Amino acid sequence: MERIRVGDAVARKSHGSDVVFTVLKILSTPARRLMAVLKGLNARLMADAPVADLVRVRQNDIESAREQMNRLSREYLERVFLRRMAEELSAAGFRGRETGVLPPGVDYAKMPGRVLHLDGDGDYLKNCLRYYQELGVPVVGEHVPEEAQPDRVVTLMRTHLPDILVLTGHDGLIARRGDRTRIDNYRTSRYFAEAVRRARQVEPDKDALVIVAGACQSHYEAILEAGANFASSPERVFIHCYDPILVAEKVAFTPFDSVVHVTHAIENTVSGIKGIGGVETKGKLRLSLPNTGARTATGSG
Repeated sequence: MERIRVGDAVARKSHGSDVVFTVLKILSTPARRLMAVLKGLNARLMADAPVADLVRVRQNDIESAREQMNRLSREYLERVFLRRMAEELSAAGFRGRETGVLPPGVDYAKMPGRVLHLDGDGDYLKNCLRYYQELGVPVVGEHVPEEAQPDRVVTLMRTHLPDILVLTGHDGLIARRGDRTRIDNYRTSRYFAEAVRRARQVEPDKDALVIVAGACQSHYEAILEAGANFASSPERVFIHCYDPILVAEKVAFTPFDSVVHVTHAIENTVSGIKGIGGVETKGKLRLSLPNTGARTATGSG
């Protein structure tokens, strides 16, 4: 039997090899059974499994999984830009051309909402920051392990003053414990919920600060009750690593005097209504004029 090591790409035989994982740790149980701690390659999922249940994934399958993620990211990127074009065409009155608000020959600049993205996975964060850049969303990213997010979120908020806060990483429902209503039966949901709660102590207004929180199979109800605008996962399904970004983008590019309906926020996500839900929220896009063509640099950490 092939030996499984830390860092290997693996799948679980008992689950039909449905998800590709990376092995984070290998632990020995009191019964001397080896258990592996896993994180999803393309899904924001944490899990554990007996080493005997794991099979190493071939390099071709890893590349295929990555190509699928890249294909999906390109497909949803195109959807976003098509949606923005349609919104632009239907919003002539809002833009002021038809009402005389904008003088002839004077153009405006768009100021989408600013995002602070805390991610428990440094590799995912790098990919997410590139995706934000492609989407044109101003963002600051911080690699913060899930368990440290409650302690760091307030300081980072006060430093970066975001319009939108994204709290994500890896999570998972521990199925062998049964009751999915108990937050202790989730790997990291309690950290996301507590980070949201502390953020709301600083800014309780859900329209002043929009919070998107959670990962795969997260305790949706607890995170939403803590004060998130959008959370995962209503049906405890896997979510795509870019789903929180796609929700944040919709809020960032919706005018501040318009409501982001939940169905509209998640219509371009991969997991859809089973993966992310939330509450009605006002957008964060503002216009400035005149447009001088100059842009200030935005940073990411």
